[in-house]
Amino acid sequence: MDHMILEVGLAIALIAGAGLLSSRLRFSVIPFYILIGMAVGPHALELWHFDFRFIQSAPLIEFMGRIGVLFLLFYLGLEFSVGRLIKSGKSIVKGGSIYIGINFTLGLMLGWIAGFPWAEVLVIAGITTISSSAIVAKVLVDLKRTANPETEMVLGITMFEDVFLAVYISILSGLVLSNSSSFGGVMLTAVIALGFMLLVLYLGRKAIPLLNRVLNIRSNELFGLVIFAMLFLVAGFSETIHVAEAIGALLIGLVLAETDHAKRIEHLIMPFRDFFGAIFFFSFGLTIDPMALGGAIWLSLVAVLITLVGNFAAGMLAGANAGLSVKASINIGFTIMGRGEFSIIMANLAKAGGLMPVLQSFAALYVLIMAILGPLLSKESKHIYKFLDKFFKFKDTAKNKKIKAATQD
Repeated sequence: MDHMILEVGLAIALIAGAGLLSSRLRFSVIPFYILIGMAVGPHALELWHFDFRFIQSAPLIEFMGRIGVLFLLFYLGLEFSVGRLIKSGKSIVKGGSIYIGINFTLGLMLGWIAGFPWAEVLVIAGITTISSSAIVAKVLVDLKRTANPETEMVLGITMFEDVFLAVYISILSGLVLSNSSSFGGVMLTAVIALGFMLLVLYLGRKAIPLLNRVLNIRSNELFGLVIFAMLFLVAGFSETIHVAEAIGALLIGLVLAETDHAKRIEHLIMPFRDFFGAIFFFSFGLTIDPMALGGAIWLSLVAVLITLVGNFAAGMLAGANAGLSVKASINIGFTIMGRGEFSIIMANLAKAGGLMPVLQSFAALYVLIMAILGPLLSKESKHIYKFLDKFFKFKDTAKNKKIKAATQD
């Protein structure tokens, strides 16, 4: 314990250095956080005459990483309220269904063909299906595409993914974390998890007038304490009934997004999301043995390949269904290609359930590749479109010609 503060301080300094490097290179920061964690983790060798392996502070850093997941999901819930999800429209529902259907099916096929047990297959499908909201948002802002016609579809698909994620993790956590060996016991746990999620959303919406009055607190200190209490109590209780604590955080975020105090809560939470979220990716890197990644190389490369194909196909179909141009459709597929926090959450769920350790290595390598490849392909989507147009001679409908012109960078 003598060096606890020093180790935590060193960890934060390394995270900050990784962030500065990614900013200088204008690249997604997530792979840098993971890589620096891997480089200084318990499996790393001593560098020069210093030991950066965070022996004493590892449990604390891991706990801070868990808090990071809560803030990430809580903030996501605040951004996408239940009301906004309902008003998203049929095109977004269709686009999201297309995206999830294609990528989830390919993920299931990958796990099944690779010969994994059924529980591992479900985790692999989850890892390869859900894109990173953090990376998607960063790509849209960095490339100045927030006003593009396809951006509504991109955001709609991410919202649809969040709904799918909430349902899927609720079911998967019941299946993986359940101590019951019988099918009936496992299904009962899953039903309880889903029932809890729906109950929180229903009661939360009914309680909006009450929450508006309760949160009408002038003191920022007391306001923050009340919000944090709600977040940690709901997330903590979720864990006790085999619902991932991250989903509890997402649920309370969705509920509070309906209140009159949503903007104030976002302003309060944002610094904690950024700080603890960075520690989350760093702490995940600490758990990865770089020497063990070799066992997941081929699985990761195949997963990357099918993700490229699946995202491209999903983007084209979703864009066509919404009446967007071919170029805009290509942008959709590439923009939502990055994988990050949700894939890692799936891997951590597998670890908590005692599933095969290779899933951790697979998730780490897959996320690293996709977190780099996704933003890169998005940045070069204009050139990719021109290259493909030479061979396929895309013919956009008259309805799409104006949209196509508007999406030219």
